Amino acid sequence: MRNMQEIERKFLVKSDGYKEEAFSIKRIVQGFLNTHPERTVRVRIVGEKAFLTVKGKSNTAGTTRFEWEQEIQVTEAESLLNLCEEGVIEKTRYEVKAGTHIFEIDEFYADNKGLTVAEIELSEENEAFQKPEWLGKEVTGAIKYYNSHLSKYPFKTW
Repeated sequence: MRNMQEIERKFLVKSDGYKEEAFSIKRIVQGFLNTHPERTVRVRIVGEKAFLTVKGKSNTAGTTRFEWEQEIQVTEAESLLNLCEEGVIEKTRYEVKAGTHIFEIDEFYADNKGLTVAEIELSEENEAFQKPEWLGKEVTGAIKYYNSHLSKYPFKTW
């Protein structure tokens, strides 16, 4: 279980060079039990594991918010996915090491096909990090790139 503030920055991806650099590749299916602007409750299956996550509202910069996560049984997650709001997200997550950090790059499918977003978790908001050549425009704090928003307003409708 994790109970903490999450500090992350989000970027668009301008090439698929990250695929060659990935040390981990996992399929993710996730849905939202709640997408209220003040809090989201997510159910996620990642490979052979499943999680229930609660996230609070982001700060003004969009970099920091409360996050609580608990691992649950995959069978429980599958049942909870049936209760989720419309718009289940499907994606492949690639993890890439860059300097001392790890980028999580999500390649989306279904109604969000064509969208690829990279996130990096930091220990402080202004922490310096290495920017790989495939990293594009920063979209930190842009709500339309939040998974909870993509579930209701998918990329194909933009």
